[in-house]
Amino acid sequence: MSLLPMSRLALFAWLLLLAVLALAAATLCGSTGCLRASMAPDTVALLLSLRVPRALTAFVVGALLALAGALMQVLLRNPLADPYVLGLSGGSAAGALLAMLAALHLGWPPQMVTAPGALLGAALAILLLFGLVRQSLRHLAISPLLSSQRLLLTGVMLAAGFGAIISLALSIAPDSQLRGMVFWLIGDLDDARLLPLAGVVLLLGLIWALRQAPALNLLARGDSFAQLLGVPVLRLRVMALCAASIATAAAVAMAGTIGFVGLVVPHAVRLLVGNDQRRLLPAATLLGGAALTLADLAARTVVAPTQLPVGVITALVGVPVFLWLLARSRV
Repeated sequence: MSLLPMSRLALFAWLLLLAVLALAAATLCGSTGCLRASMAPDTVALLLSLRVPRALTAFVVGALLALAGALMQVLLRNPLADPYVLGLSGGSAAGALLAMLAALHLGWPPQMVTAPGALLGAALAILLLFGLVRQSLRHLAISPLLSSQRLLLTGVMLAAGFGAIISLALSIAPDSQLRGMVFWLIGDLDDARLLPLAGVVLLLGLIWALRQAPALNLLARGDSFAQLLGVPVLRLRVMALCAASIATAAAVAMAGTIGFVGLVVPHAVRLLVGNDQRRLLPAATLLGGAALTLADLAARTVVAPTQLPVGVITALVGVPVFLWLLARSRV
């Protein structure tokens, strides 16, 4: 049940307006202040060349995390699931940090290898996950609850293993590079080189999710019910897991590990519009992008000119908001 009845057109009109306003605010304001008409044209052009890619990166990363979170919550039939529950973010982060260490050893700039290392780490995490839960995926139709629990526990163990690798990488990193590595790990939106690729991933993932939304609605009501109505449950769940994994990998490769967006945003949208995936998936995507864009704006302006990692803002805001949403949902 939704807490606030709202037509689909009105919902997306409000969310689209919020997204446009968030992108505009992130473009006009930053750690050096807001753009003014009295500024020199060269200064305005320089600031726009820095702020526009960062604002778009924040929006795409937030949208990817929210879409992945919504898919994970359908896949596991658990509203508390998030994109990082299966260890995918840990694999990306471990790969990026190890690539940074290798680059320092070889005398290369660490920024050159961060994104490729994150993508390789995510690919390794996906391969390990599918290899370890292959049997569970095959038995989803027979024992869906047990198979989902095995999938979740496997992801938790992978996350713990990758967490150990991350701790090892940080413990042996040179002191001169440690702050930068920790800053990236908490959330860094400065690197926009993967923005076109991430945008394509977001577009394709959203198109696939919208086409599968009716089947996902049936899947949310149970595997047996969905199978009875002709839904290929195993294939759908594998594809949903792949889509969420790729979206998470792209987001982490761009910006590090940013928490709470994929957990809080789909949950908030579900309370607002209900559990209809035809509304929930695109609404969560728009709201996730707008939320992370505003969080990054706050990270750049709260203690300006010092910039905070955006993951700090999402955690500080996400924890009380999520607790409020939980309390509101019990009413």
